[in-house]
Amino acid sequence: MPKMKTKSAAKKRFKLTASGKVKGNVANKRHCLTAKPNDMKRQARGTFILFKADGEKVKQYYLPYGDK
Repeated sequence: MPKMKTKSAAKKRFKLTASGKVKGNVANKRHCLTAKPNDMKRQARGTFILFKADGEKVKQYYLPYGDK
């Protein structure tokens, strides 16, 4: 069986935490920021942990060699 390739787009968008959870960026913080409320912009700072089901999909299909 050949090795699976890691998806390049996923490499740029997701990181794995030490405990094996998948960390991603928050949406809605790139453009048209004047039309968005301050609460939305404040909550979009930093990163967030994906839900368990979504994280499992990312690890299985997109980052097959991410440890854990």
